[in-house]
Amino acid sequence: MVSGPLFLCRRHSWPAEEYVSRSTLQQLDFDGGAPPRLAWRRRLNSHANRLKEFSVTFIEAMKMMTLGLRLWSYVREEASHGRKAPIDPFTRESCKPSASQGVPLGGMGSGSISRGFRGEFKHWQILPGLCDMSPVMANQFSIFISRDGGNKKFSSVLAPGHHEGIKKVGDQGISSWDWNLGGQHSTYHALFPRAWTVYDGEPDPDLKISCRQISPFIPHDYRESSLPACVFVYTLVNTGRERAKVSLLMTWTNSIGGVSHQTGGHVNEPFIGDDGVSGVLLHHKQTAKDNPPVTFAIAASETQNVNVTVLPSFGLSGENCVTARDMWAAMVQDGHFERQNFNSGPSMPSSPGDTPCAAVSASTWVEPHGKCTVAFALSWASPKVKFQKGCTYHRQYTRFYGTSERSAVDLVHDALKKYKWWEEEIEKWQNPILKDVRLPEWYKFTLFNELYFLVAGGTVWTDGGAPVFDEKLSIGKNNKSSKNANREGKSVSKKLKGGTIPEPTIEDSGPRYDDEKVVSGSNVGQEFVDSDTECRNNEFADPPNSRDDPDNVGRFLYLEGVEYIMWCTYDVHFYASFALLDLFPKIELSIQRDFARAVLYEDRRKVKFLADGNWGIRKVKGAVAHDLGTHDPWLEMNAYNIHDTSKWKDLNPKFVLQVYRDFAATGDMAFGREVWPAVCAAMDYMNQFDRDGDGLIENDGFPDQTYDAWTVHGISAYCGCLWLASLQAATAMAHRLGDHAYAEKCTIKFLTAKQAFESKLWNGSYFNYDSGNSSNSKSIQADQLAGQWYAASSGLPSLFDETKIRSTLQKIFDFNVMKVKGGRIGAVNGMHPNGKVDESCMQSREIWTGVTYALSATMVLAGMEEQAFTTAEGIFTAGWSEEGHGYWFQTPEGWTIDGHYRSLIYMRPLAIWAMQWALSPPKAIVEAPKVNIMERIYISPLTLRAIHENGVRKIPPKNSCFRNSVFHCDC
Repeated sequence: MVSGPLFLCRRHSWPAEEYVSRSTLQQLDFDGGAPPRLAWRRRLNSHANRLKEFSVTFIEAMKMMTLGLRLWSYVREEASHGRKAPIDPFTRESCKPSASQGVPLGGMGSGSISRGFRGEFKHWQILPGLCDMSPVMANQFSIFISRDGGNKKFSSVLAPGHHEGIKKVGDQGISSWDWNLGGQHSTYHALFPRAWTVYDGEPDPDLKISCRQISPFIPHDYRESSLPACVFVYTLVNTGRERAKVSLLMTWTNSIGGVSHQTGGHVNEPFIGDDGVSGVLLHHKQTAKDNPPVTFAIAASETQNVNVTVLPSFGLSGENCVTARDMWAAMVQDGHFERQNFNSGPSMPSSPGDTPCAAVSASTWVEPHGKCTVAFALSWASPKVKFQKGCTYHRQYTRFYGTSERSAVDLVHDALKKYKWWEEEIEKWQNPILKDVRLPEWYKFTLFNELYFLVAGGTVWTDGGAPVFDEKLSIGKNNKSSKNANREGKSVSKKLKGGTIPEPTIEDSGPRYDDEKVVSGSNVGQEFVDSDTECRNNEFADPPNSRDDPDNVGRFLYLEGVEYIMWCTYDVHFYASFALLDLFPKIELSIQRDFARAVLYEDRRKVKFLADGNWGIRKVKGAVAHDLGTHDPWLEMNAYNIHDTSKWKDLNPKFVLQVYRDFAATGDMAFGREVWPAVCAAMDYMNQFDRDGDGLIENDGFPDQTYDAWTVHGISAYCGCLWLASLQAATAMAHRLGDHAYAEKCTIKFLTAKQAFESKLWNGSYFNYDSGNSSNSKSIQADQLAGQWYAASSGLPSLFDETKIRSTLQKIFDFNVMKVKGGRIGAVNGMHPNGKVDESCMQSREIWTGVTYALSATMVLAGMEEQAFTTAEGIFTAGWSEEGHGYWFQTPEGWTIDGHYRSLIYMRPLAIWAMQWALSPPKAIVEAPKVNIMERIYISPLTLRAIHENGVRKIPPKNSCFRNSVFHCDC
């Protein structure tokens, strides 16, 4: 743990006074209107440059040509079925990504909308796995100010008009509005889950305006954090000598992004709610692919000083409706709408091609040198989440608000009445870190801002209930597909017997009892699945707890990235999971339970793997799933089909390490007992990859790990280190659960494996990339101590001598960090010992943001804090700073040395929370006995002698010992 300040020189502190005048900050310091001292900041007139995407070299393209052709064919095949392939590098969004992102709206798992720092609402992810990046430009806040009896007026959209199509002459739509905000005196301040926009004398020189955006992201609160709602609180300060009438306007399109508003059949409806909350409901009729409908609510809170009126419907063209031009003219003239509009009832359904919109106005008088607060809210009720292959679930928030789309009214009401409490809880959580004088200032706000991904990363949070199958889609096809699948299952069985696909080497420890929920050792106890129908009826599809169970927090999915649409990609979750474990531990345990159940499950449906063109089965029993699927999560796992991930060497060790870390941090014995059979199965499955009996797994000469373009030969530093750590974790967990036979088995294997690892890879200053003879076998891999990182994070003893750990980390720092742009872009994945970047493949030459954060966490744990924060600051400088490449709130998987990105809005950068974990580990880890668990496992002298003479001794698990002890151990 860090005890003193890390830097005396505070770079990137960005004090608010450099962006907003001190007098304005003092004037806005009313009801939370002033931005915080620490935040990410931009001026609204900042240029939102186009982002530059990476490209492969000619040599890389030639190597991947066959894969590319197979992938192109697969993408087209999926498109023919109306589905998007999980990985599609060929289709490009019409809206090119730019450096314009900001804090997203709402809680987790109910669909998300992002808002750019200049005010545009964009990146629509209401439907699972689909993201429309284009802004809907009619969605705006605007202001109308009248002074001196109406002789002095100001009006403007509260966003700069730097967008294509704005200011068309004669337009009846939004171009007819006043886009008078230059943005040079307006600034954006982000500290997730809140953001402040300060208008310092724009458009009225005598009016200071602050808009505070608040979303219910509250750690350990599994109710509020699921709500699809957001509040916008305007603080108004009149510095002039005249009384000012101020009208704020919120306009919204009946759209879920793209051109969805033009599909027709949409209805707008005014409402007057409780406690003065009034507004408009926008019922969006879903038609494409039978997606469920969505209802938006926009509202404002009427008070003694604030009058709320609405215009339930207007359009962007002049055909048979009030136009956007008409609406704007009414606001300029009167500053409000007719009160009788509340009695208009639902509008007529929109016609195809129309753009139905609605508006809510809140008007108030602000006295000279007076202050006033006006609050708006937005919610979207999308109670059902439907995946493309037919399964529908209820979202988590429906447990508290019901399954009606009209719950949007209750959501905006509660948001407007509870937002102050939300802020109190957010500040209780954030203040200890923000006030920690040990930490660099850039780190503090970046730590919170990287959490944007838990909202904008395509998250889906269900209520934990069983899926509802769409009989219309499944009855006809399942009769046919069942026969085909049965034939495929038989053919796969023949291939397994013939050895084409290796059978998992899992020892059977005895009879299986149907009523046993926790079984011993390596009993995998799950029947094979031979058809689509059986897959859907399989017990894995049923949630582990009932919907009404108080311990049930639902089931949670988040994407690997918006460009890699696979749910809970496990090799990446390995890095990102520290954020969930720290902030929402019950969600983290829920995800681990899903993967634990998947370990004991097999899906024999055939899949073609695109890298080599071979066929295999979707999910092998004993192998940890790569992901929980794409179009039918939980029921059709392993959407990733580039490689056969049942042959990957990192997934199973990562599962064991994550499970043990979570078990040790939470002290949840019930969780430990529940997942223990899967831990044993995952460990035993790996035996087949130890081909020389030295206890250490070997890689197979292809990219069989998370670096899925970077080939590995023989023993590798990355996978080997993970394996050593997983042996240690399995030993510790077995000891705590009372399975002493299994603990002894893992200890013996660890002792021989460690000796083999060090003897074959240690070169005196770091561990070689692998034990092969390729040109990059001696490369310095930034991620080579991933296993040591997890061991230290979990309170386990170090895998190696401290001198070797520090020597390795210093080598990585000197070469992978400091020899690339002077340490200002993060750690490059691979570096030759001669100081040249390893360009053997696309990934070896990339800087991965999440890996850099993980490396920094490892350095903190090793007592190398200065190197740690210098390394991590490179990601901030390249991605988040004004001099960087513009990746704020869309941190990519990685970038090249020249800053070109790959895969925006990616999961792995959440690993910055591993740094915070290392700086402030949980109490259970800190107070764990400082005893080397490996030294507490008794190994008989005969066994020790056998190790030295014959390598690893195979020890069958003692079923009776485990069965008697695991339920009654006194740990």
